[in-house]
Amino acid sequence: MSLTFKSRWPVLVICAAIAACSQEAPTPAPAPAPEAPAVPAPAGTAGMVDDARINASETAEPESWLSYGKDYREQRYSTLTQINSENVGELGLEWYLDLDTIHPLEATPLVVDGVMYLTSAWNITYALNAATGAEIWRYDPEVPGEFARKACCGVISRGLAVYEGRVHVATLDGRLLALDAADGALLWEVDTVIDRERFYTITGAPRAAGGKVYIGNGGAEFGVRGYVTAYDAATGEQEWRFFTVPGNPALPFEHPEMEMAAETWKGGEWWEIGGGGTVWNSIVYDPDFDSVYIGVGNGAPWTRAIRSPGGGDNLFLSSIVALDADTGAMKWYYQTTPGDNWDYTAVQDIMLADMNVDGVDRKVLMQAPKNGFFYVIDRADGTLLRAHPYGAVTWATHVDMDTGRPVENAEVDYSEEEQWILPGPLGAHNWQAMAYDPERGLVYFPAQDAAFVYAMDDDYKETGLYKRSPGRSNLGIEFGRIAQLLTETPGGAAPVGYLKAFDPLTGETAWSVQHADWWNGGTVATAAGLVFQGDSLGNLSAFDSDDGSILWQSNTFTSIVAPPMTYAVDGKQFVAIMTGAGIRLDAIPETATYQYGNWGKVVVYALGGTGELPTPTARDLSIPEQPELTASAADIARGEELYHDICGTCHGLAAVSSGTLPDLRMMTKERHAAFNAVVLDGILRNNGMAGFSDTLDATDVGRIQQYLIKRATEDRAAAGEA
Repeated sequence: MSLTFKSRWPVLVICAAIAACSQEAPTPAPAPAPEAPAVPAPAGTAGMVDDARINASETAEPESWLSYGKDYREQRYSTLTQINSENVGELGLEWYLDLDTIHPLEATPLVVDGVMYLTSAWNITYALNAATGAEIWRYDPEVPGEFARKACCGVISRGLAVYEGRVHVATLDGRLLALDAADGALLWEVDTVIDRERFYTITGAPRAAGGKVYIGNGGAEFGVRGYVTAYDAATGEQEWRFFTVPGNPALPFEHPEMEMAAETWKGGEWWEIGGGGTVWNSIVYDPDFDSVYIGVGNGAPWTRAIRSPGGGDNLFLSSIVALDADTGAMKWYYQTTPGDNWDYTAVQDIMLADMNVDGVDRKVLMQAPKNGFFYVIDRADGTLLRAHPYGAVTWATHVDMDTGRPVENAEVDYSEEEQWILPGPLGAHNWQAMAYDPERGLVYFPAQDAAFVYAMDDDYKETGLYKRSPGRSNLGIEFGRIAQLLTETPGGAAPVGYLKAFDPLTGETAWSVQHADWWNGGTVATAAGLVFQGDSLGNLSAFDSDDGSILWQSNTFTSIVAPPMTYAVDGKQFVAIMTGAGIRLDAIPETATYQYGNWGKVVVYALGGTGELPTPTARDLSIPEQPELTASAADIARGEELYHDICGTCHGLAAVSSGTLPDLRMMTKERHAAFNAVVLDGILRNNGMAGFSDTLDATDVGRIQQYLIKRATEDRAAAGEA
């Protein structure tokens, strides 16, 4: 492990022993503390990206991909046209790199001066020859394995920033690093976490602009408080920090916006439970206004009745907030879901554009957050211009354009009785990137109609009290009985996923392609009339921008959620994507990861490419003979609740894994013998399976194990293996 920022920047405390003094011999002034050692500068000229270069990249160097969404507008639109609708069928594999991981890969690679920079699982960072895939350097920040347990949705990194000769990487365990773009040497490192007793993580890509690096955090479900921090890009010194939800109102407010926000939280002790509001994905810099726009996440717990029993909008949950890039002071905000009650984060990608809206030229931002409405907002002052539904929505009837507020549907209030609601907590659109074609005026993005059955926490309904449980998710809904609720509550429907071409001004869908599965990857659009997207079956496809027809497709044999990107080297255009799906509750046999497992790669195509990916071996889905089932029906039922409350989000609904992580029905008797050592003692912590002795005791672990034996025995008999 490299030295921490704290140890590399020592602070010397100088104590002076004071002898007897008199007026003739005044106490000498203490000697000044020595200056901290200078932070190393980049050794070479690699990665010399600055604001001007990013701003001009669309016209000056379309072959590059310099920032997370290509440039500061984050439109994921390329003007490269070598690959077009006439010849896209000639695309073939140019090169690939096996990243030796089964964990989700969600990053967007950057390409600067013919070098591809990317992050894999555990934030391992690579610099590759973008034309050949040859490794130039790699850097492993050595994230402790137990942090996999602290991340709600897997060992994830969505990318990095290249700026002024440095590669900025934020790690799962909450550090921000600056690496030399030339050789990967560590230049500086800071700890961004304000409270190490809470489960803070970082899964998002940092953004760099104006001499600063901006980063947020994740962990709302575990009870943390959100904030965004700006650091000096050259030294790592903190410039400012903006909290997104208020802390304890009995203490001084960190900045004036928190005093205003606190007035919208009514009753309860949200600061003890955490509050939420994490900024785990979308941070966008706007050079036109010198603003940083942040998309703020959900509340903790999800249910507003628990975290704010007196009501209130709970600012700045589920909001887009415009901050001064230099000072962090708020300019304006727009709250997409006041008093969020459904995990409707607003952290989904934000993109910037110049548009004529109702006859007026405006600089706008656009977002399709989880709640099912597509927003167009004036960047100058936060004026809401459009709020069209882009998917199936039942939680609200519409957005009132006079007030800017959604009108909630009282018929699906779940405070007393469970309700199927659209969208569910995975949203009508999630973090998967979207692309905007300014010539066609269309946004291309993955959407889904995925309902969820919401039910208030049973203990809270009975007692009116809620106690935070450290070390586990604190959702405020009934999740232990989720398997029963999903199957026994009327009104549910199978989820459906789409690729949509959406007009943000009219709210019309120009075309829509239904996928075989509902959870798919992000998009990139090109001036050649193409939209590229990966899907959960493992296909990377090229769609016609005008009608959605599939013009080309390649099977990568691994489910895809990451967005593709395109670049050129020496006049040759490439299309690249990272493969490897995230963990999910459901298990769909048609998905590539379910069939073959999750094999993370970066895969790159070009016209005339002749390479081939190795065909993987199908997973062995047979269930071995199980130990004897000895528990009572009551203990097995309790084991089922504990499994879904603690284990199910990773290992799958009803103990059926989606293929990313181990399927616990397939444990052998030998593995069952080691179950306590794994679950309680954490003997696999270095692999990401930390122990749960802080949350479970041996009796409850035994109940979970008996539930797993029951499920395995049932499915083994159903398959004729008993």
